Amino acid sequence: MTEPGTLLFVYEGCVFRLADGAQAPKAGSLFLLRHLDVRDGDEVLDLGTGAGCAAVLAARRAKRVVATDVVPECVALAAQNAALNGVADRVEARLGDCYDPVRGEAFDLIVSGPPQMPTPPERERDDWMARADNGGVDGWALLDRLIAGARAHLEPGGRLLFSIFGFLGERKGLAKLEAAGLAARVAARETQPFPRLGYERLEHIRAMDAEATVPRDHTPATVERFVVQGRRPG
Repeated sequence: MTEPGTLLFVYEGCVFRLADGAQAPKAGSLFLLRHLDVRDGDEVLDLGTGAGCAAVLAARRAKRVVATDVVPECVALAAQNAALNGVADRVEARLGDCYDPVRGEAFDLIVSGPPQMPTPPERERDDWMARADNGGVDGWALLDRLIAGARAHLEPGGRLLFSIFGFLGERKGLAKLEAAGLAARVAARETQPFPRLGYERLEHIRAMDAEATVPRDHTPATVERFVVQGRRPG
């Protein structure tokens, strides 16, 4: 039974309870979920799990999944959703920042959809809804931490998987992965509606858009999204 007023999200035969601190997956998260590429027996890290959607979907094939988040409500919710979908025995939810909860551990797959909306300094806020979108001035603040720590937490041959907006830079993303010692490639690409929040920050995004993906002479209707993979050699 769910509580009165509980929001539920249904996806790929799974049911997810939502609550304050975790929002329903948006276009970029759903894009990533469609390209999880979990293999039988994988050990998976879902970093920044939110409601636990990626963790639960991964657990249908993975040997085990560690789901982490900095928001206590998300950690509790991910554990609840794992139980709701019958995979609680393969999902462990942990509280902590970035790779702190998995020190000394390595995985076959790390998946993450960190906040990446370029955020002018005057738009910074501390509430959970803002934190779920804000990616620092250029959008890379959390993505850079994800990439920098990945190799140490991947088994040889292990993969890091995340999605990025096109205006963050396809070439830039691949170069960052290569610089971190990971073989980089674009695993999937998709054209999506331009994000609502992006319209509010359009001039700032244009200023950060080094690869000139956002038109300067008219308001964009769409944005390219990429699922990017970095593979540890071995």
